[in-house]
Amino acid sequence: MAHHHSHASPSEHHDGNARRLLLAFSVTALFMVVEVIGGLVSGSLALLADAGHMLTDAAALLFALLAVRFARRPPSAQRTFGWLRLTTLAAFVNALALVAITFMIVWEAIVRFYHPQPVAGVTMLGIAIAGLVANIVSFWILHRGSEEKNLNVRAAALHVLGDLLGSVGAIVAALVILWTGWTPVDPILSVLVSCLVLRSAWTLLKESVNELLEGAPVSLDIAALRRHLRRDIPEVRDVHHVHVWTVGEKSVMTLHVQVIPPHDHDALLERIQHFLIHHYEISHVTIQMEYRPCSGPECDLNTLPSGHAHHHHH
Repeated sequence: MAHHHSHASPSEHHDGNARRLLLAFSVTALFMVVEVIGGLVSGSLALLADAGHMLTDAAALLFALLAVRFARRPPSAQRTFGWLRLTTLAAFVNALALVAITFMIVWEAIVRFYHPQPVAGVTMLGIAIAGLVANIVSFWILHRGSEEKNLNVRAAALHVLGDLLGSVGAIVAALVILWTGWTPVDPILSVLVSCLVLRSAWTLLKESVNELLEGAPVSLDIAALRRHLRRDIPEVRDVHHVHVWTVGEKSVMTLHVQVIPPHDHDALLERIQHFLIHHYEISHVTIQMEYRPCSGPECDLNTLPSGHAHHHHH
């Protein structure tokens, strides 16, 4: 996490982030429980679906909180990256759980569509409105810290914003039931809310699997990076053996560069490092400099078309 501010130390930022995240997490988790109870009492599936959505939020906030916490844990000789991967693993497990919850809700919705259940509209409305208020409060708590460009806090704020839609859906269903008494609107809206949950679950699953498989950051084009580096630094003849992966938001990179033997080895190394930080925000990089052309099967790792096929989206 890069800090370009002078007015507060990184640890103060961390504490501010952690405080905001903890507060938003508490509000969301509390109302998730309220919605589950409300959904069971009123017989509303839309409320349960919204509670499922709040669970995605609470989880997102919790991971953000853990990431802020674990980022401060020093790495050890045993775990040279510290505990940063733990949040990725947790995100993966969370995504799987969300997919399961979504399918359960959709299944129940289909059953209810054929056998409508009574729904207590007033209870449902009250709890849906309370849930909406809780989401607005969480969003406000997180958004106050928007000058701090922390990816986790931003992602969590987005989650809460998506959840607003879920609560609005539950409110609409409750109003329709109160006005017309047509209960199938409840399972219909619960399916719509589940689609929102599934969307965030899918994103989470994709990103966490990419990180766990040591995939390159999605935004990074390795072929372009190689061309760019050769163009910017004339001494660089060839770039091969490029590996980029992500550990807890930080990109880590290793690469081999074949260079024209420089007068000042360290200065050239510094220029390459500066290029990677400046253009690609990769600060954790290991560079092996070579004067002879690469020979051996690994040289083709990033040069053949088949070599970077796994960086394309499927």
